[in-house]
Parts: sequence; structure tokens; C-alpha cells
Amino acid sequence: MSHPLLSLLAFLSLLLSAVLPASAEKSTGQTIYVPAYSHIYFGNQERPLALSVTLSIRNIDPASEMAITSVAYYRTEGELLRQFVKDPVQLGPLGSARYVVAQDDNTGGSGANFIVKWSASKPINPPIVESVMIGTQSMLGISFTSRGEAIE
Repeated sequence: MSHPLLSLLAFLSLLLSAVLPASAEKSTGQTIYVPAYSHIYFGNQERPLALSVTLSIRNIDPASEMAITSVAYYRTEGELLRQFVKDPVQLGPLGSARYVVAQDDNTGGSGANFIVKWSASKPINPPIVESVMIGTQSMLGISFTSRGEAIE
């Protein structure tokens, strides 16, 4: 018999990791909103479970490079916490980049997010941008992903 909390966490993990349909349209740039969680709540007392967050940006174009021009991390209330990119970062064909928020950094909160901006000199396949959250506490461990969505 499974524990109700574990069943709920498994359901949430499945729900949050559902793959969105890939866009068939090529682009020369986008602004992408990516949900992230520096902690989530569990139990009747809404105890926080701290999570590490890895933002992954993957250039899925097999023939063209792209530039990451901005990676901004925001707290639940919408306040900018950190700008990860000072100068554009070039990603070659099929290249990837990652940015990490440590598990002990809970400043983002349960509604944290990233705003990622990228550009390319010609239309390319838009990148896959997602956050991966992982956390452990006592005997409890959780991991899940959240896919970004273009807002511009």
C-alpha cells in the first residue's frame, strides 16, 4: 500500500512533466517564461521542502547556432533576484547550457521563474528550455521538470 503523500507527489510529477507540443515554426528569437520552484510545500502543516533548480537551455537546431542574450531569475512576487548572463552566450548546433540555483537558496520561493531571451541570425528551431527541480529531506525525495513557454 502506498503512502498518500507519495501518490500525490507522483501524480504532480507526472502532471508537471507533461511534454508540450513542439512548435514547428522556426524563429530568430524569443522571450521564454520558465516556471521554477526553489521550494514546494508538503504535509498538513505546509512544511517547505527545499529544491535545487537547474535551468537547461538546449539548441535543438542541428545546423545553426544561437545566442542566449539574457537569463533572469525572479522570486514569487516578481522581483528580479539574479541575472545569470552578462554577455551573450553562443550555443552551437545541438549545444546546451545550464544555470543552477542551489538547494539552500530559497529566495525564489514556490512561484519562482526564469525569463530567457535568445536570438539567432537566421530562423532556427526554437530551443527547448526547461527547469529541473530536485530535493531531499529525511527519507523524502522529489524531482520534476517544468517546460518553458514563449511569451514574445
